[in-house]
Amino acid sequence: MRLILLGPPGAGKGTQAKVLIDSYGIPQLSTGDILRSAIAAKTPMGLAAKEIMDRGDLVSDEIVNGIVSERLDQDDCKAGFVLDGFPRTIVQADALDRMVGGRGPLVVLDIVVPEDVLVRRLASRRICGECGINAAVDWLTVCGTCGGVLVARVDDGVEIVRERLGVYHRQTKPLVDYYKGRPTFRQIDGNLPPDIVTGAIDAALTEAAARGVHL
Repeated sequence: MRLILLGPPGAGKGTQAKVLIDSYGIPQLSTGDILRSAIAAKTPMGLAAKEIMDRGDLVSDEIVNGIVSERLDQDDCKAGFVLDGFPRTIVQADALDRMVGGRGPLVVLDIVVPEDVLVRRLASRRICGECGINAAVDWLTVCGTCGGVLVARVDDGVEIVRERLGVYHRQTKPLVDYYKGRPTFRQIDGNLPPDIVTGAIDAALTEAAARGVHL
């Protein structure tokens, strides 16, 4: 399964990605993790990215595409992957199509949640002040991983959240338009309990397979 998860901050992509990787035994790939790994491994693209970042400049689509391509060539991606945070632009989407050409189709899931719900979710979100992990819903005041005190994220104030969501929608609409005509594109209602969203994702994947798409 080669899956792209689209959806704004607070849509629940992380929760659903964990279910998918556990169910299918495939890796979750985020651009940030791929970039950090490439820099640590001193791959050619990783070194190029580090040089750019050390200058304080933004990493170009060409470098990001190269780093993702290096990662997709690794053995654990042969059975598939879940991409979260890539592609972000049409240039990156075009490049991804070339990267996976011949490996099977991309399944694109766009998790949709009303903005007012996202604002409430994000403004009430907490992280661990010690290890930085996002708090699970059943953690009340302390981190369930390290015992650190839970605190509000500095970028989760209401006005900041609304700006982040506005940027996301402006950037992502072209991607939705790029993919929505494909038989493997599905929009998922994310304004439901997580287990119901998981069921909708499973149904979407089953429907794609029934239409002759080999996952």
